[in-house]
Amino acid sequence: MTLTQKRTIEASHKEHRQHAHSDQLILKYPASWWKGKWREALPAGNGIIGASVYGAIQDETIMLTHGELWHGGKVDPLPDVSHTLAETRRLIDEGEYMQASWNLTNALKESGYASRLSSPRPAGDLRLSMTLRNAFREYERRLNMATGEVSVTWRDGEVSYERTLFVSRSDHMIVYEIRADQPVMETNIYFDIHPSDNPNQAAKLNQIRETAQFKAEEDYIFYAAKNEDGQDYGAVLRVVLANGGELSAADDGKLRISGTDRALILVKLFVKSSRMLEWNRLKSELAEVDEAYGQLLEKHKKLHGELYHATSLELSEDENGIPNEQLLLDSYAGEAPNVLFQKLWAFGKYLYISATSEQGLPMPLYGLWGGDYRLMWCHYMANENIQMMNWHAPVGGLTPLMKALFRHYRSLMDTFSDNARKLYGCKGIFIPAGTTPGMGVPTQIVPVILNWTGAAGWLARHYFDYYLFTGDQEFLIEEALPFMRETAAFYEDFLVEDEQGQMKIYPSVSPENTPSNMMPGNGESLDHPMPTTINSTMDIAIVKELLSNLIEGSRASGVYLEEIPKWERLLKRMPSYEMNEEGAVKEWQHPAFHDRYNHRHLSHIYPIFPGQELAREELPELFKGFETAVNKRLIGAQTGWSLAHMSSIYARLGDGEKAVESLDILARSCLISNFFTVHNDWRDMGVSMNKIQAPVQLDANLGITNAVQEMLIYVSPRLVKVLPAIPDRWKQGRASGFHFCTGKIDFSWNLNTGQFDAVLYADRATDITLKLPEPFQSYVLSGDDVEYHASTLHDGTYHIRMKPKQQLRIHSNPSGS
Repeated sequence: MTLTQKRTIEASHKEHRQHAHSDQLILKYPASWWKGKWREALPAGNGIIGASVYGAIQDETIMLTHGELWHGGKVDPLPDVSHTLAETRRLIDEGEYMQASWNLTNALKESGYASRLSSPRPAGDLRLSMTLRNAFREYERRLNMATGEVSVTWRDGEVSYERTLFVSRSDHMIVYEIRADQPVMETNIYFDIHPSDNPNQAAKLNQIRETAQFKAEEDYIFYAAKNEDGQDYGAVLRVVLANGGELSAADDGKLRISGTDRALILVKLFVKSSRMLEWNRLKSELAEVDEAYGQLLEKHKKLHGELYHATSLELSEDENGIPNEQLLLDSYAGEAPNVLFQKLWAFGKYLYISATSEQGLPMPLYGLWGGDYRLMWCHYMANENIQMMNWHAPVGGLTPLMKALFRHYRSLMDTFSDNARKLYGCKGIFIPAGTTPGMGVPTQIVPVILNWTGAAGWLARHYFDYYLFTGDQEFLIEEALPFMRETAAFYEDFLVEDEQGQMKIYPSVSPENTPSNMMPGNGESLDHPMPTTINSTMDIAIVKELLSNLIEGSRASGVYLEEIPKWERLLKRMPSYEMNEEGAVKEWQHPAFHDRYNHRHLSHIYPIFPGQELAREELPELFKGFETAVNKRLIGAQTGWSLAHMSSIYARLGDGEKAVESLDILARSCLISNFFTVHNDWRDMGVSMNKIQAPVQLDANLGITNAVQEMLIYVSPRLVKVLPAIPDRWKQGRASGFHFCTGKIDFSWNLNTGQFDAVLYADRATDITLKLPEPFQSYVLSGDDVEYHASTLHDGTYHIRMKPKQQLRIHSNPSGS
């Protein structure tokens, strides 16, 4: 290698060190989870294709995935068991709750119905075997979240090596380069079937191998296997040597690279097609690529960066080059460092961007990085998880990526209508909590899922949020309101009137809890002993929110106006929220069911979060009842995702200390070295649910992003609160690009000096109440032609009216002058 090329490698290493900031994750160890290294890999993706880089030096693995590659599903014709609804209600009325709970489930099982959810599967592994001459030194791997690049660097004696990879959003391929500062590279590269951690998958792997084909020709490798639907999937790889060297193909499907200092590797994947057709097509496409690594990266960075840099956040002035491993150790002392929260906020949005495309599918629980063939809880789960994965998007400026969520559910509307008719004899739609691409029938045949009717109503919130934050009238009329109307049509048939003339929801479930007086008395451990009740608080809140938004949206768009009186009548007759003897809002409003605090879900807090039915400033007494209910929950019952959920709830309560403490506990219990979140602590540390398995669940990663945002800003159509739950340790910071419904806000604060500054930008006509943070003494507001005046709602609030493109500037006045 020339002196100039050597300096380029050294400069690259130096740049990594100099620009070690919150956009980078730094690790000093390779992925090392025993028999499951994919769990600790560094992830890259373009919303459709994923790559998981393990980071080994000699024998590297890069797991390849495709968002549309699923298998193992089974769809049976759904029998008409709608007659069970009357039977279930009769049993509930007679107090036979357990029998009622299983009535619908047993009817489906007795009919022989046995649909099964599909699972994502790895497309294969890209394997790299390098000749080493010395024991490695100066090992490091990084993820640059701002660019989507994963890098691995080390020294082998006097030779410096670097491998970098990204998944191009512009060219729809994996771009991978190996660099050395001397022309001594000796490398074999090839495709392989991804192994399984589960011995029960041995037969599946044998079936895949029987259909697999590997072929190396000139500077290409071709790979394909057959999915169980009879269609092929696979990849084509091309190697480009930049500075001489030799490239040779072997009969076993490997390419041998030798005597060079730079090798560019380009990979394109295909699914649901035939191998010969795709091999020819992808070879032709790869042959036309004539750009160098840096040129390809620049094209990708533009698209990735537009999403990633929509918002920014600084919480720490600490040196940000601290490795992940050290940040985890620091967190075990009790308080996670501020820089960790800064990185976790960024990592959640990075995962969402990398696993989501406007043209693709919504992000599942493993993102694009699931590393086995039957992963635990790998589907779209709509009784908490898929919602959590999208909570952050509107305020975080990522509403365009929410289109993937709507595309998935829109594609299954006929199935959902069939579900409503055959399960409950109702019009409209019934969405089972668990779905996968192309599969909307019930597949989890258990009472806690089948008897819960709230999934469609909860999802409707995301449709309306998208409209509120974009003002997209076409979306409102053509997509949001039709979905909401079909959801309401189900409730119009399903709700019944009680003796007092109020609406009664039954069967009703508070996911996934069982009332305390319905728990087994013999100490038997069951996940969901008896979840089927009357009038769960969450179900009431979802119906109220749905009807309110449907009425508002119909009036705003001028459609469905003739149906508004019907929805208003239903809304007025919904039950109110009542408190138990301890002053906590009840999880089930019917007196037959008693509160149980030892559970991970906080479904009954829905009117506070994720809903926005009330704020403390508006109804303080009722708000206090929800606050008491939250404080009754027990920590030992929590999981990674529920701690993230709890953090967002505490932020809504204005309690920054408990909000950040929830994330502290999460960091000590459910965060692994690459900052993937897992469902629970598997180490028996007593700070979360104890389970032997600890499945990766990235919903908590995105839940952390939302929780951090909730501490910094509260946004509803009528009220915006800045720094509503700022923890004491977040003494200073800066946020930019955060969205409220009709515009954006940048703000900075310093609790030590009493300084606060903000700028509001109106994208559309804005009419809001703005609550400014209490730690600062007084404020000066200024903006040409902006209307503002002090509000009577609460101290420190202002009524703001802005026209499109107007700006309002705010700064604190510590002296009060």
